[in-house]
Amino acid sequence: MTSATTWRGVEPALELNDHEPAHEQVDEPEKASQQMDDAASERTSHSTRTDHDRADNPDDLEPRDLESLHTVPTNSPPWSIFTPNQKRFIVLMVAIAGFFSPLSANIYFPALNTLSTDFHVTPAIMNLTLTSYMIFQGLAPTIFGDLADMAGRRPAYIIGFTVYIGACIGIACCDSYAALLVLRCLQSSGSSGTIALASGVVADIATSAERGVWMGWATSGPMVAPAIAPVLGGIFAQFLGWRWIFWFLVILAAVFMIPFLITFPETGRNVVGNGSIPPQSWNHSLLSYLQAQRLTRDLPPLHRTLSQETTRTAKEKLKQKRKLRIPNPLNTLHILLEKDVALLLLYNSLVYCAFYDVMASAPQLFQETYGYDALQIGLCFLPFGCGCFLAPALVGKAMDINFRRNAKKVGYTIVKGKANDLRNFPLERSRIEIALPLVFIGDAALLCYGWVMQVETSLAAPLVLMFIMGLTLTGAFNAMSVMLVDLYPLSPATATAANNLVRCLMGAGATGVIIYMIEAMGRGWCFTFIAGVVVLFSPILWVLERWGPQWREARRARVEEVDRRRAAVEREGMDETVTLDLPYNEKEVRGDHSVPLPADQRKEET
Repeated sequence: MTSATTWRGVEPALELNDHEPAHEQVDEPEKASQQMDDAASERTSHSTRTDHDRADNPDDLEPRDLESLHTVPTNSPPWSIFTPNQKRFIVLMVAIAGFFSPLSANIYFPALNTLSTDFHVTPAIMNLTLTSYMIFQGLAPTIFGDLADMAGRRPAYIIGFTVYIGACIGIACCDSYAALLVLRCLQSSGSSGTIALASGVVADIATSAERGVWMGWATSGPMVAPAIAPVLGGIFAQFLGWRWIFWFLVILAAVFMIPFLITFPETGRNVVGNGSIPPQSWNHSLLSYLQAQRLTRDLPPLHRTLSQETTRTAKEKLKQKRKLRIPNPLNTLHILLEKDVALLLLYNSLVYCAFYDVMASAPQLFQETYGYDALQIGLCFLPFGCGCFLAPALVGKAMDINFRRNAKKVGYTIVKGKANDLRNFPLERSRIEIALPLVFIGDAALLCYGWVMQVETSLAAPLVLMFIMGLTLTGAFNAMSVMLVDLYPLSPATATAANNLVRCLMGAGATGVIIYMIEAMGRGWCFTFIAGVVVLFSPILWVLERWGPQWREARRARVEEVDRRRAAVEREGMDETVTLDLPYNEKEVRGDHSVPLPADQRKEET
């Protein structure tokens, strides 16, 4: 571990000196990090001044949504103290965690016929286990997202994987259809929250200027799994039996959880700020706990006392704002009532439905056209998976480049590694300029795919088109998902849960009717209809580019008004306060259900 890790468990990060040139902090973030480490090691000579200054100003330690609310000077603390290598490890872990939900959904496909025979039900009845899985895949993140934004990322991950492993063991041992149906719902509930949590973790450690690449890699696991899973499922179903599918998932999840519990740090900004504030006991990883204990013992007595007092003050400030409660899935529904978010989620879900219709119909189409068995059909998904795997890295890099290009165009200065004030930045345009071309290319490939399958050409044609669709539709979906996190940086996990809810419910409906549509309309006209729907709703992106900044600014202004009222209450030091119930959007952004009002506003505003 680097030096940034060794002191993060003991005390908050030191701010950079005011007399240092701004360009050095912008161009050399590693130098700034080293300066903070050097300052921490030399504190014996000036510990009294530094610690008393920070104890007198505990607000300096409070994590804030700097990206959307405040102008940030170049000598401000970094957005995250995690080093690039630590960020890579964190994103790798969340990408693997997000791999389990779509893996569990799609590894199941090749065994459906065998399961229908073993449980003595029709294939139509067995398909209900698919529908129920997708429904809970949309519902569960609304709970886990709210829990993660409230209590931290690690507890949400641990609870989710505990439920998931238990459900997989139950399915591997069950002998009745009713048990299978219920346990599949539990399996979906435990694993599906990881996708929303991944977006939250990326928002914790990366600013908007660098979020594209990190978000791309974080979502690479969920995007690759649908293509790899049928291959694995076909191998297990054909050679070992369907129960080994779920024993394999148990083993894989248990192996993943061992390094996760030992090394994965808490990143939630309402728990650790930018990573410099030690988390509470249940948010500690084993590694961070041992490091904190060792470094505390090594500190001089006076330094240890002052450091502990400063840390305690910072943790108390966070604790006052972090009200533990039962997770409320309705917070996700509140987000859906925002105009820009609702339009974005609608269009994003239509792209997802087009993506998943190809996946859901491919097994039957390839069997009817080419006479393939389950294993051969699974192998046909590999080009699709290759496109999905390349999309996050390529599109994420393109988003970051386009972000910098737009910043240069409007004369906006990006401070690397620091939060940036985005109130006057064309954020929507920066993301849509990447998403829109990808949607049109993927939609054209979807149209061609339908007619290629209609005329039953050679296998090469549909496989090439599946690669193009995997690359472009996945890339467009990622770009719009990053834009959603940009719109809600304070509650990224909850916002992503809203995305999951809409796309999974719409996806469940789309996959449920795609076979009937193909039978009624024919392959070519069915996919022509789907491509036409995506094109028909494409003006949504123009609406978001045109009016999205105004809606985002109005939401920011409402949040600043809440902060103004809160500050007025604290200045007056009122013993009794009257609360004003806020609209859903302020409740979601602030995480509060009421805001104390100053005395002179009580009568009028109540």
